Amino acid sequence: MKSYHPKSLLNDLQYYITPPHDCSYLESKSARMVFLDPVHRIDVLTLSELSRVGFRRSGDFIYRPECHLCRQCLSCRVPIAEFRMNGQQKKAWKRNQDLQMRIVPVSDANLQHYQLYERYINQRHADGDMYPASYDQFEKFLLHSCTESFFIELWQEDKLIVVSTCDLLDDGLSAVYTFFDPDESRRSLGVFAILKQIEYATQLNLNYLYLGYWVPHSAKMNYKSQYTPLELLLDGQWRRLNRALSEQEIQQLGNSLMSTLPSEWNNLIIK
Repeated sequence: MKSYHPKSLLNDLQYYITPPHDCSYLESKSARMVFLDPVHRIDVLTLSELSRVGFRRSGDFIYRPECHLCRQCLSCRVPIAEFRMNGQQKKAWKRNQDLQMRIVPVSDANLQHYQLYERYINQRHADGDMYPASYDQFEKFLLHSCTESFFIELWQEDKLIVVSTCDLLDDGLSAVYTFFDPDESRRSLGVFAILKQIEYATQLNLNYLYLGYWVPHSAKMNYKSQYTPLELLLDGQWRRLNRALSEQEIQQLGNSLMSTLPSEWNNLIIK
């Protein structure tokens, strides 16, 4: 790996960039990742600054895509105060009012959490690079953390059916990963989990829910564009989508990001 220094207020930290490898989101594309040197001890303030310039945490690693001729991995966040549910989200909210929320630190993880994670990965993502699930994977991915991480649990009486792993930032929550009961598909639990994270961020008087990366040409990621308004880190600046885009508009946006040239999307994205 080569040493790498991003242009940001965090230049006193050490970064490394990986060699090109297969992209996890787009077929026939290569990717490169910039990693923060894991020897650094990261606090909430530092992780918050890193999140605002496009970094993301996975286990002990903090990374950001840095790919040649592709900028489709757009960091995205929901501005809590302006968010309004659409019709589908309102239905999911109403459908799941029987669920009870609990907040617990990731250090309280037990076999019940892992068994739900295992069922979710093996039944919902058998075609992905996380299949088959293992406890070692679960532990390294979700329990190892360099910051203040916690679970938002959703219970149906004494049955755990949703777990959202989140990081606390100084301006919001970062949604790390959500897994849920794969047999409860009628509930739209993925939608409801994001809505509960928004609700909890509101209770904490925070400004944003960070949803990780939105990749316009990756169909499995386009659910994120339904939470509007949505802010995107585009060409180094946070821009706002005030409405959900059509499939054609999403494809056009993705096409505009398949280069290193600045995007011309001011008709859809306002500052």
